Amino acid sequence: MCYVMVRIMTNESNTTNDILNEDVTEVSSLPEENQEVVPSMDDFKDELNRSFKKIDEGDIVKGKVIGISDAEVTIDLSYYAEGIIPIAELSNDPHFSIKGDVTLGEEISALVLRTDDGEGNILLSRKKADDILAWDSLKAVMEAKDHRKVKVAQAVNGGVVTYLNGIRAFIPASQLSLSYVEDLESFVGKTLEVVIITVDESAKKLVLSAKEVEKEKAIDDKNSKISKLQLGLVTTGVVEKIAPYGAFVTIGDGLSGLVHISQICGKRIKSPSEVLKEGEEVTVKIIDIKDGKVSLSIKAVEDKEDVLDDVEEAPMEYSSDGDAATGLASLLANIKL
Repeated sequence: MCYVMVRIMTNESNTTNDILNEDVTEVSSLPEENQEVVPSMDDFKDELNRSFKKIDEGDIVKGKVIGISDAEVTIDLSYYAEGIIPIAELSNDPHFSIKGDVTLGEEISALVLRTDDGEGNILLSRKKADDILAWDSLKAVMEAKDHRKVKVAQAVNGGVVTYLNGIRAFIPASQLSLSYVEDLESFVGKTLEVVIITVDESAKKLVLSAKEVEKEKAIDDKNSKISKLQLGLVTTGVVEKIAPYGAFVTIGDGLSGLVHISQICGKRIKSPSEVLKEGEEVTVKIIDIKDGKVSLSIKAVEDKEDVLDDVEEAPMEYSSDGDAATGLASLLANIKL
């Protein structure tokens, strides 16, 4: 049972502080589970400030998507009125899909077109906001070398067109893939992972590259394979190119290494072509791995050594003629950072 004490001030000796102190004592003496926490105005301060803010035409506002229909998107602006973006004001991309390219909970920036659309809502345009905001964000993405995914909209002369942050972008045919591209139409509708290589707001020029992303992944893949190689491993390979200073030999798994002219044979030769020819199969030993490059030797191969036909078949640890096995730890020990 809770008792409430009411006290009436009849003279100056009974001060307001005395009464308040006694009231606080009475309340605080109640068990904690019976005390109700009453939210203060500070708890609602941010929401109140947002709801009473003034929104004018031309402002750029942010809000979360709370509704999607065939004709418009509804935005919660933390305001007394909701924002409405008609489908025509959502994107510059002619292949844009309101159901496929907008998701509930997504945060959207939009430009205020009218503070009242006639039904008590705020009329917004995302594509006009993109025209204002996108270029700065695109420059930041390019400088950070971040990857983005885009869907190819159409093939044009010399490349394909897509859209990024609502801005029309061009991918030259030479930047679509590491391999030669002959049929541009085959890319239409495909989703590509790209980086930005040119941002020019004054010329409204945005150029992307999928080739650079493929190149990065190829380098990462190659470095990953090289990290698994072991020093001393003996394998077969094919001479793919002869240079004045040595021969390049493919050793499988998409990898190749250089046999320096001094490592071709035991005698002094003026040119690798004296003893080797392109397309010839040779047996080589891995003698060094440094900075992503593999050094091979033909003359270091000894009789009766185990020979692997392909480096993909190499075990995680390898030994030759009783030598200690060399794994990733010893490989790293040979690399100077």
